[in-house]
Amino acid sequence: MEGEKSMSSNNYSRINEIIVEKHPKSPISESFRSIRTSLNYISPDNPLKSILITSSKESEGKSLITANLATTIAQNNKKVIIIDTDMRKPMQHKLFEMTNFSGLSNILMNEISFEEGLRNTHIKNVKLISTGTIPPNPSELLDSKSMENVIEKAKEIADFVLIDSPPVVPVTDSTLLSKKTDGVLLVVASHETENEILKKAVEKLKFVKANIIGTILNKYPINKNSYYDKYYYYR
Repeated sequence: MEGEKSMSSNNYSRINEIIVEKHPKSPISESFRSIRTSLNYISPDNPLKSILITSSKESEGKSLITANLATTIAQNNKKVIIIDTDMRKPMQHKLFEMTNFSGLSNILMNEISFEEGLRNTHIKNVKLISTGTIPPNPSELLDSKSMENVIEKAKEIADFVLIDSPPVVPVTDSTLLSKKTDGVLLVVASHETENEILKKAVEKLKFVKANIIGTILNKYPINKNSYYDKYYYYR
C-alpha cells in the first residue's frame, strides 16, 4: 500500500498493536465488541466454540483481527485460546511479543505435549499455541487426526478457540481446517480484495461445506483524518 511506504518505524508498531487493549474506548474497539456480541447470537442452541479466521489472499489483516477479537472476548471474562496455523507466515507470537521456538507443529509431531505448547499471553484469559517449528509439510500436519485432537482439547478448556489460518486461495490449509471447526470468518480488505479472488475463496470453502458465519471488512477508511480507521476493522 502506498500509505505504508512512508510510515515510520513507530507508525509500523502502532499498526500492529492490539488496539482493543491499548485503546478500549475507541470506535474500532466498539466494533470488535459488536462482533463479540454477534458471535453469541449466531447459533444460540449450538454455540460456536471453534472459529477459523482467514482471508482470500495475503495481507488482508486476518492475524491482527484474530488477536483483537480474542482480546475483546477475553475482556468479557471468557477464556480464549488462539491457535496459529499459518505455518508459512506466522504472526501471532509477534503480535503478543512471544517466542516461537516450539508450538503447534511440535505438538502434531509428538515432540511436546499439548500442555507444553499452550502458553499464557500478557492478556488475561488469552492463551496461545504458536506455530512452532516451520515444517516442510504444513498441509499434511493440519489435515491430521492430531490437529483435530488439538482443537478438541482446546475447546474443552476454553470458551472460544480462534484459529488464525492461512489465506484460502493460495493454499489448501484453510479448507482442510474448516472441516474441523464450528464456523469460518472471512476477512476482506477494503479496496484491495479483487471480486474474483473473493468469489474463488468462498467457492472453495463452500465446496468442503464450511460453515461461513460472516465476513469482516478491514482497512476501510471511515475517517481520512483518523490513522487507526485506515488499518483496522470497521463493520
